Amino acid sequence: MIARYRIACFGGIYSNYLALAAATADARARGVDAIYCLGDFGAFGPYPDRTLEQLRGTGIICIQGNYDNSIGHELDDCQCGYTDPRDNHFAAISYRYTLANTSPEHRQWMQMLPEQLRLELGPLRTLLCHGSPRRMNDFLWESTTSTQFLAQLAKQHEADLILATHTGLHWQRELPGGGHFVNVGVLGRPANDGQTCVWYTLVEASAHGELSVDFIPIHYDHERLAREMATEQLPPEFIETLLTGWWTTCLEALPAKERRRGKF
Repeated sequence: MIARYRIACFGGIYSNYLALAAATADARARGVDAIYCLGDFGAFGPYPDRTLEQLRGTGIICIQGNYDNSIGHELDDCQCGYTDPRDNHFAAISYRYTLANTSPEHRQWMQMLPEQLRLELGPLRTLLCHGSPRRMNDFLWESTTSTQFLAQLAKQHEADLILATHTGLHWQRELPGGGHFVNVGVLGRPANDGQTCVWYTLVEASAHGELSVDFIPIHYDHERLAREMATEQLPPEFIETLLTGWWTTCLEALPAKERRRGKF
């Protein structure tokens, strides 16, 4: 197990290769020891192979998200975990496009990725996963996930720090006994806050185990990506989200408190 002290983490690239390049450059300029991607490389955006070429060619350490598991094994759907028909409608459009435009070489690579990863962040036992340690497509929302439940997860999985993604919204919580849970956010689309930037997370531990978590906004050429999405005939609802910063899809999965923060 490799010990690190300062790392950058993000998830949910959703084929936003422009935001990925900007976040990678920003993290390296800040002198991180390593960069980790917690899965969901495709969906939503255009040209999925461009994202995959960046990930594989720039030394970013990746784990598998539900989307990557599905694309890698050419399954029938994205295993996103939605239950609402409208959410599943848009998920199906996105999945079909991503599967059709991902090369066999990249699909094979995704098959081989681990679902979880452990590392030492300073003295902190750190677990990297996609949704949660119990399920790859688990939705752990800030408003509905109890501190007691998170502490139990950390104890069961022998982790002082759990880093996850999947929901599309970044947040963190300190746990009893000094543990910590962090949703590192996504690079693929805005955080449903009316801003067009996207987010990644810097995590740093001291030699004594003191933890610092910083959510970093990333600005990129979102208008260019929107034009490319239109060229690829991706749904106008997706394009509107990039241009306005407000989610127009995947809304039914949001708990009431998180949904009230948005426009729709």
